Amino acid sequence: MNMQHANAFPKLHNATWPGVVGKGDGGEPPIDLDTMLDLTAQASVDGVRFDGVDVFLCAPHVDIDSTPADLARLADKVRSRGLRIGSLVAPVWPPAGGGSAMGGAEERAQFLTQVRKACRIARDLRGMGVRPYGAVRIDSAGDTATWAADPAANTRRIIDTFREACTIAADHGERLAAEGEICWGGMHSWKEMLHVLEGVGRPDVLGFQADMAHTMLYLMGYNAPQDRILAPNADLDNPGVLDEGLRKLTAVLRPWTIDLHIAQNDGTVKGSGSHDKTGRHCLPDDPNGKLDIPRHAGFWLRDETGELTRAIPQICWDGCMFPNEVMRKPETWNRILGAMLAVRDAHGWSWD
Repeated sequence: MNMQHANAFPKLHNATWPGVVGKGDGGEPPIDLDTMLDLTAQASVDGVRFDGVDVFLCAPHVDIDSTPADLARLADKVRSRGLRIGSLVAPVWPPAGGGSAMGGAEERAQFLTQVRKACRIARDLRGMGVRPYGAVRIDSAGDTATWAADPAANTRRIIDTFREACTIAADHGERLAAEGEICWGGMHSWKEMLHVLEGVGRPDVLGFQADMAHTMLYLMGYNAPQDRILAPNADLDNPGVLDEGLRKLTAVLRPWTIDLHIAQNDGTVKGSGSHDKTGRHCLPDDPNGKLDIPRHAGFWLRDETGELTRAIPQICWDGCMFPNEVMRKPETWNRILGAMLAVRDAHGWSWD
């Protein structure tokens, strides 16, 4: 045990999808999975390393149609670097072979097919002993403008699709995490997200995946000004302002939260490649960052009384849409690991 950093949980994971998401489509080229794994495995702070990775189930990283032999090779390359696998991202979007959860029958069937494939991979990796925890992440795979054309009907279709997805996940012994991100129709505000979660009504299977950069924008009402929690002129440089906003937000969404992305945000949005604009991910020590990462992570990891919930066995850093030059620097991942470690020092525990 490292006595300087004695807590063993939550486990510290790095996301591999920043090597793919927002890349291509006239932007920067993807960074291959092996490079993302190497950068993760080589990071070290006070002798502490990342425990694992969260994985995107989409080529060129991990094909959603991977065979058992493909998955065995994936497990071997992760284990050989001293890592494990946690949460998986199901490629439910139309460009990846899926379809909108609020679309017609064919689109919704495509969405559910991708969920079924992702849950099969999740179950198989768990059976191989390389994935001891984690969820399968989904979203509505539809944009906010399409949702806004008929909010009631579109939200009902999302709820119905997610409910069917829950049946699939339960059959595979898996849980689903719905991503709170402002670019997904029907999930773009905290009120709409709560409406979906409560409408599905399967807390045993469907939970919430919070990302500190994205959920911060819930407070500000991006794409849903009527649901903003903070005033339009709120001073984001005052940590107490964010404290008050997060206190209200997490009181509602924390009971549903099963997956947490640690991140920094400067109060702006960013899009890259084919990815719509969403909360900008910044380096943890970005001078324009508005979040006090260790303190604000505590709003998700502790309840209203300040007690640890221990509901989230792993936390993950999401550096989605970071420039390749930044991602290829080893010091980037040491700085990120240091921020993750500070969260675990402040809000972790030492037993399972």
